[in-house]
Formats: sequence, C-alpha cells, structure tokens
Amino acid sequence: MVFKKQSSSGFKKEIKSVVAIGGGTGLSTLLRGLKEHAYDITAIVNVADDGGSSGRLRNELGILPPGDVRNCLVALSEEESIMSRLFQYRFPARGSLDGHSFGNLFLTAMSAISGGFDKAVLNCAEVLAIRGRVLPVTLSDVHIEATLKNGKKVFGESNFPYIKGEIDKINLTPAGVPATPEVINAIERADLILFGPGSLYTSIIVNLLVSGITSAIERSKALKVYICNVMTQAGETSGYKLSDHINALEKHSYRNIADLVVVNSKPMPQKILKRYRLNGSVPVKIDKTHAKTVKADLFSNEIYARHDSKKLIKLILKIYKDRKKWLKF
Repeated sequence: MVFKKQSSSGFKKEIKSVVAIGGGTGLSTLLRGLKEHAYDITAIVNVADDGGSSGRLRNELGILPPGDVRNCLVALSEEESIMSRLFQYRFPARGSLDGHSFGNLFLTAMSAISGGFDKAVLNCAEVLAIRGRVLPVTLSDVHIEATLKNGKKVFGESNFPYIKGEIDKINLTPAGVPATPEVINAIERADLILFGPGSLYTSIIVNLLVSGITSAIERSKALKVYICNVMTQAGETSGYKLSDHINALEKHSYRNIADLVVVNSKPMPQKILKRYRLNGSVPVKIDKTHAKTVKADLFSNEIYARHDSKKLIKLILKIYKDRKKWLKF
C-alpha cells in the first residue's frame, strides 16, 4: 500500500516504514530528505568511531561515540530550530573544548544523568522534537579492525583513511556484541531498508557485523536498497569500482543482500574533482555487476562531492512505489 496522507508540512507521506543503516554525513543527507515522506523512520547508527571529538569523549569518559548519532538527530529535527543549530555548534580551536560540538557534550551529559547512552538518545530526540528514531546499533563498546590482503591489520576507524593496501575483511573487537533489541524490531517491521550512503566499511558494513543484524535483514520481506557513495575514500575504498563496493558488502553479509543498487551517473565539475583528487578520492566507476542497478543524476551541485538530498529522495520514492518490480519473491 502506498500512503498519500498529507503531512502538516505539506508533503505526502508515501513510505510506511523505513530503516536507514549507516553513519556519517551520508546518512544525515538521506534522513534530511526522508523525514518529509515516511510515517515511520528508524536510523540505525554505528558506534565504532574513535576519532575526533567522539573519540576523545569515548577515551576520556567511556561514553559511546556520539558524533554520528548527533548528526542523525539533527537531520531528523526542524533544521532551522535554535536547538538543532545549537547541537551542531562546534567550539573554537583553542582550549580544552577545542573541536567538541555542543551536541556531543550534551549527549555525554545526558547519558550520565539519564542512566545510559540509549536513554540519552531518547531524551535528546525529545529535546529536538525529531521525526523518527535514532538507534545505536549496539550499546557495547566496540572497535573495528581491518585485515588487509597483504596480511597486515589496521585497528580503529580513525586509521582507515591511512590504510596502504586493499582491505580483505573487517571485524569487530570484541566479536559477537548483541544488537540493540529495538534495532531488530525496526528491521522486522520495515517495508524499506536502505544501506547508506556512507563510508562502505566504517559506516555501513560495520553495522552488519553486530550479532543479529544480518540475519534479521535476511529474514525481512522489505525492499532492500544499497546507495553507493559518489566518491571513493582514501585508504578505505581507494580504487574501488561499483562492483567492488557490492562484493565487499556481500562478503560481510550474504549474496544479493540488496534487491537494488543505486549509483550516481552524473559527471562532476572538474574543479571539484581536482580538489578531491588531491586527497586521493575519485568518482566511483560504474562497471558491470550481478546486481540490479539504477543509474541516476544524484550529485549535489555544491562545493562538496555528495548526494543531493532532494534528488536522492525523489528516486527512492519512485523505487518504493514500484517496489514489487524489484523484490526477489
């Protein structure tokens, strides 16, 4: 069934229940557009970040990394509200607060007084009056470790941009940490599951390694869509083509985990390409794969090489409307 009820903001809410799995700015971009078009939104966010403000708070105070959770909370809030802008405020680069965002500190304090990170996220969601839910994939303290094809190991998400060599596989340390129960429930009732956009290993695949997540996705009757990144990422996916992204996703889960793959096909301006090339990133090359693939203009005409929220959601809505065409059964 496709819902056509008019929301208070003037948008038609056409999606019944959607789960978005990822982290970083990519997931925030997706949620920003998605919140106007779905009745039930659940963002499932990785908690293995160990760099920047999140890493410092994690090391010093023992809290789960709040950065990706904060970004998703803000993306699902009213973007022009004073509280959403306050949550994204980052303190100037001097003193002990150097680099910390107010939202990260707020989540840290809320975790201490409310009795846990999960309760802190719920309370912050109320403060921001978000449309949907943001759930940490696990409440366990975990890190990522990569094993390279040359046999070397790289520990910690913050070290992935500096990887020299190709990743063979990643794993969580410790292994076998349980998923948050609400996460499994959200996957089970979803009729649309979106993977990404976001860092392939450190935002998407990392979530699939939490105990119970992949099996719940495999049982689900939802339409599953993988949104491939616009650009490769230095160290993490250097030299990766579309097929490499899909193969890595399936290697850490199961074959054909995605019913459909979405990829940007619009060429980018040379001035943007030149700047990203200096940092070791190039557009993801679209090659032949075994997966059903939808190519579209998804590029944002900004100074950053990222998805355009409106273009992406327009395509997702079209795919959702025709979802019976894409399902395997």
